[in-house]
Amino acid sequence: MTEKVKNLWGEELLWIENEELREKVAKTWDLALERSVLTGEDLKTIPFTLLAGPDMKVSFMTHKVAVVHIALESGKKMNDFFKEDLPVNMDVLIAGAILADVGKLLEYELDEEGKSYQGKYGKYLRHPFSGVSLAEECGVPAEVCHIIATHAGEGNMVKRTTEAYIVHHADFMTFLPFKERLK
Repeated sequence: MTEKVKNLWGEELLWIENEELREKVAKTWDLALERSVLTGEDLKTIPFTLLAGPDMKVSFMTHKVAVVHIALESGKKMNDFFKEDLPVNMDVLIAGAILADVGKLLEYELDEEGKSYQGKYGKYLRHPFSGVSLAEECGVPAEVCHIIATHAGEGNMVKRTTEAYIVHHADFMTFLPFKERLK
């Protein structure tokens, strides 16, 4: 795991107990950073959504880390309440939450003023698609790629796993209230 990825995902990556999966998740972020015009520092400053106006103060990484923490706590509670009736695979859940928006590193570009926008690549392939492509290239298993593919609106057309539902709702509960404020 490179220092760039550790600086973005130190604590959260360590929550993935399976070392092989953890390394594949880190490798996916490394690959995305390598192919992106964005740096780790950019991710800590650019707004987490392209729908944001100039007043949006919540950065891409603040949103991402919040989604991972909310998904983790939700998964724990579901395991506490539903046990074997609806088991949540915590490694798959955490890996999927960390990787859900990794494709945005290929979708976004920066203008001359350092503001993010959806680039040409992103207009053809939104981040769920590019994220799955990056993850598969790094050997991330299908159950995690499923979360990447289904976390956004594109996932409304398929049957989601329990872990995918958790990440989807953690993502949207930390996005939709901001979107509503922009109206």
